[in-house]
Amino acid sequence: MTAELFAALVTFAFVAAATPGPNNLMLLSSGVNFGFRRKVPHMLGIGFGFTFMIVVVGIGLGPIFARYPQIYGALRWMGGLYMLWLAWKIANSGPVGDGRGGAQPMTFIKAALFQWVNPKGWAMMVSAIATYTLAASYVWSVLLVAAVFGAVTFPSISSWALFGVALQRVLNHPTYRRAFNIAMALLLVASLTPLFWH
Repeated sequence: MTAELFAALVTFAFVAAATPGPNNLMLLSSGVNFGFRRKVPHMLGIGFGFTFMIVVVGIGLGPIFARYPQIYGALRWMGGLYMLWLAWKIANSGPVGDGRGGAQPMTFIKAALFQWVNPKGWAMMVSAIATYTLAASYVWSVLLVAAVFGAVTFPSISSWALFGVALQRVLNHPTYRRAFNIAMALLLVASLTPLFWH
């Protein structure tokens, strides 16, 4: 891989990981509701889960999805339904410690598994593999794409959780916190737009 292509890959990975999407919106909301330290397993789950998904899909499952697109389509729709459920949970979560809606931060395993039903994650992954892998060294370039995403994801998503923590002071009134949670839920639903238009 040339230096120019590698630089483009790093830029793409950073922008993709730092821009709004289901992962970042959930981290922002959870940062407000749970603080930073309790969000670390969630963030690690995103980073490791997405990196693992790039490797598995890029090397093994990609040809299966190409041959049987209905599997990929079913996975996308299941992801959309799961995200609607998450949006409902976010909208109905209350202040920290009040126990409403079964509120608790996402675990490492749940966050890692969520990557498999995240429409933005699939779009990022497919774009990265299609654009930045080389036919002559395909497996190695898939591994490089995964490594780059693994390196830039955690710092990028951490900023969303930290921003949520910073908002805790502003949103300490239950009415403001409720309005914020509803707004985050609506944004999460809006992030499903690619699912309905493709």
